[in-house]
Amino acid sequence: MNSDYHITGNTINAYYICHRKVWLFAHEVNPPTNNSYLEIGRLIGENFYKREKKEILVGNIKIDLVKRENGNVVIAEIKKSSSGKRAARMQLAFYLYQLKQMGIESTGELLVPKERKKEKIILTSELEEELEKAMKDIQAIIAQPKPPPVHKTHFCRVCAYKDLCFA
Repeated sequence: MNSDYHITGNTINAYYICHRKVWLFAHEVNPPTNNSYLEIGRLIGENFYKREKKEILVGNIKIDLVKRENGNVVIAEIKKSSSGKRAARMQLAFYLYQLKQMGIESTGELLVPKERKKEKIILTSELEEELEKAMKDIQAIIAQPKPPPVHKTHFCRVCAYKDLCFA
């Protein structure tokens, strides 16, 4: 795998859920597009927060929502549930990190509309260090000649890749 792989928010999210998913995603092994869980996520993104600017592409990141609050830029990540909260937090922190690298200071909000939850995320030096370590780990994972072995977790039952792991 090319060591110049451009890590995305989805790659970061996958890293905190399943290293095998990271490898499959990076090697362009795509899950079936008719997966009901992926479709639910798309519908939530389309139907909530209709007045905000949505799906903004900046470099290699796609931000779900951008708004201004008290003169500050706030970016948001919308999730269908809070079950992968740590992965979602780190995905949002990655977006804040990438924007900071571009000279854009911002804060983040993790939004779970169906649960009426909102969590503020601020990029700290500790989060930056954790992200830098995760990005190094991701490069090592995708450099492997084959995917890491299956490691079953509670996320597997709703994963779009589950048929590739448990067939």
